[in-house]
Amino acid sequence: MKRFFPAPVLSLVLFVVWLLLNGSISAGQLALGFVFAMLIPYFTQRYQPDRPRLRKPRVLLRLLGIVLWDVILSNLTVARQILGRESKLCSRFVWVPLKIRDPHGIVALASIITMTPGTLSADLTEDRHHLLVHALHVEDEAMLIACIQARYEGPLLEIFGC
Repeated sequence: MKRFFPAPVLSLVLFVVWLLLNGSISAGQLALGFVFAMLIPYFTQRYQPDRPRLRKPRVLLRLLGIVLWDVILSNLTVARQILGRESKLCSRFVWVPLKIRDPHGIVALASIITMTPGTLSADLTEDRHHLLVHALHVEDEAMLIACIQARYEGPLLEIFGC
């Protein structure tokens, strides 16, 4: 089974996304979706030699809830900020020191920051110890860093067992 479906979760996601994009569950779309769900992970498995190992899946669910809530709140905050006076915005770049060392965890953190409106991951140092984050409005750099570390990096440390 592992031979034909090296990444079963990826296969399932590809299958569902294929059906959603086509808006049809006809026999032809089901068959084509199944073929893509089987072949794409099979031919791309060599490009991902080390797979992420999730230590605490429950923490992952909690983190997803936190991120969803933060995205909703950030959308409202950013809308209020951009509709207000531009002179009130204080955007800047901030280097965030990282405790997480797992490459998958760093990518997850950078992605979460980028998905949250008003912030963007811009760079990572070569030694992977600092992440450059651009924020639309920063009143206190230390508070932004502490927020990122507590809300996102902390759970990711638990999830990836770093």
